Amino acid sequence: MKKLNFDESWGRGYTVTKAINGYPGWADKDHYLETDANDHKMYKVDVKSGKRELYISAPTNDVRVFVKDKDVYIKYGQDAAKRLTNSPDEEEQNPTLSPDGKHVAFTKKSNLFSVDVATGTEVQYTNDGTDVIYNGWSSWVYYEEILGRPTNYRAFWWSPDSKQIAFMRFDDTKVPMFPIYVSKGQNGYLEETIYPKAGQSNPEVKIGFVKVEGSPVIWAEFNEKDDQYFGQPYWSFDSQSIMIQWMNRDQNNLKFYAVNPVTGVKKEIYNEVQPSWINLDHDERITYLADNKHYILKSDKTGWAHYYLYTLEGKLLNPITQGDWQVTALAHIDEKSKVVYFTARKENSATADLYRVDYSGKNMKRLTFGDFTHNVNVSPDGKYFITNYSNVTTPNRVALVDNQGKIVKELADSRSENFNDYKIGKTEYFTIKSDDGKFDLPIVITYPTDFDENRAYPVIMSIYGGPDAGTVRNTWKGTLNQHWANEGIVQIACDHRASGHFGKQGVAWMHRNLGHWEMIDYITVAKWLKAKSWVAKNKLLITGHSYGGYMTCLALTKGADYFDYGISGAPVTSWELYDTHYTERWMDTPQDNPEGYKNGSILNYVDKYKGGLRIMHGDLDDNVHMQNTIQLIDALTDRNVPFELMIYPGSRHGWNRSKVAYDFRERARFYYQYLLEKPLPGEFN
Repeated sequence: MKKLNFDESWGRGYTVTKAINGYPGWADKDHYLETDANDHKMYKVDVKSGKRELYISAPTNDVRVFVKDKDVYIKYGQDAAKRLTNSPDEEEQNPTLSPDGKHVAFTKKSNLFSVDVATGTEVQYTNDGTDVIYNGWSSWVYYEEILGRPTNYRAFWWSPDSKQIAFMRFDDTKVPMFPIYVSKGQNGYLEETIYPKAGQSNPEVKIGFVKVEGSPVIWAEFNEKDDQYFGQPYWSFDSQSIMIQWMNRDQNNLKFYAVNPVTGVKKEIYNEVQPSWINLDHDERITYLADNKHYILKSDKTGWAHYYLYTLEGKLLNPITQGDWQVTALAHIDEKSKVVYFTARKENSATADLYRVDYSGKNMKRLTFGDFTHNVNVSPDGKYFITNYSNVTTPNRVALVDNQGKIVKELADSRSENFNDYKIGKTEYFTIKSDDGKFDLPIVITYPTDFDENRAYPVIMSIYGGPDAGTVRNTWKGTLNQHWANEGIVQIACDHRASGHFGKQGVAWMHRNLGHWEMIDYITVAKWLKAKSWVAKNKLLITGHSYGGYMTCLALTKGADYFDYGISGAPVTSWELYDTHYTERWMDTPQDNPEGYKNGSILNYVDKYKGGLRIMHGDLDDNVHMQNTIQLIDALTDRNVPFELMIYPGSRHGWNRSKVAYDFRERARFYYQYLLEKPLPGEFN
């Protein structure tokens, strides 16, 4: 058997695996879509006969709106794009087509507009936008933490009947400004970013409604002066009502209000209180049913995420799922049969499966198979699904399965014909007990290619560590880790008790004490490793980015007796330096929890620093400000201790594309210098 060469061990070219066709979804209930890996064309395939024909989407379904040269364009299928606006000096943002295809809404200069697709008639709905007041455009903390990055700051929502638009209005007047220095040019300049740090003032928010043809704004009857948050709103199917998620500043009380968009009158229909916190989710918290009588709620109020069936008036009918396991996503709802298809981490917290269950919560059945992680796509009528599945020893395979769990057809297998000709580092998934015996901590480990228990190997531990953000999954890892396996390095990924594997009741251990239990559990893994005869006693390296950068720095200070080296990317170094919504969810405010903030700060443990730490940060990071790293290196240099520092100019929370190759090489150099104690091979140059 042969080893992968340098390029192959970085996933370049196909050796142990091969390219397979893609299966992006369904053309209709009887045909799935298949993207051919050779000709790159898309086909539709009959689920029963297997007949395959070129798929051409109907032009009416292939409509795209976009901004070009600071104007909005619309494009139907292969037709030429049509320009809808004419304001080249002012750029439109987030053009969004109405459900009926007749209007495009967008924001411009902090105000909300729409344009009629047929006539080009433009309507301006708001007029008070400024550099601190935005209509339909998110304040930074809402974009980052509440509505989510995929929105690209969009904070407006069409009603299903296309007759109204709901939007959020943000007033950042009282939110502190954080300056980011841009070093370009002779004098440089400042980016003045509106960023509320823990304990500081948040934006004031109002929720408004306008009619598509133009009308006075109707405001939902909330008091924008209250210290509060609003989550993703949900229009009802008939557009007569909209569900608004409201949460207090402490983030332990979630309420749903049904709001009348014509009058702004609100009615409370749901109220949840938890002793720790509640996540203000921006995905599938509420799913309305087409019967206009019910909705499905996702909540972790029992300590585990589950689905519940409610009436529109807020009456709980019954739990749909329950138990000491987690649902992850709704895959399909068959309203005619009153059956819910959903994915969950039930058989094992490191895998995912598809299940079906009646609205009543009865007759639950697992539809996927084996000890695999399944990524599923259910047909429009729920009779079939396609699953792309794998585990740490099985490269991705694809199968067509019916809604009884019977495999109809194996569609693809990414194992190459040469799979058994190559010798690659063995990868295993398993768990170890936490120090207090309460949790089975999940681990994925890749051993060196020529693993010998009589040798001692250096270790790279890759972590993230944030609340409910575990990274250990029983999936095929590809060959990207094989270079270091060939070089004789053990690679390990591990999660702690609050990573989501053990539900909300596990995550809640982090309440008011970020950094505490994560470090205890990571030290447990470090002790387990160093007790092995095949682990080098002084060559355990931990690495992570963002929250993982925070944990890496904490490991080289607070946990320095157990970790020898660290590579930290964009770390938070003290929690009062991060934003309100994320930080206070777990920690409350610095004013309410001064001891928790002190104990969670890396700056509190710099006297314990030893080993070798490399810190990296982008100078334009508008998420975790470079201020975090500067305060840490100030403390380290005052103590006259050695460390490495790399600032990546022009980079934000991820590195600028021009810096990625350099970062890759420098990370490799660090591994060779400190773990392998030999020069960086020429292939990296």
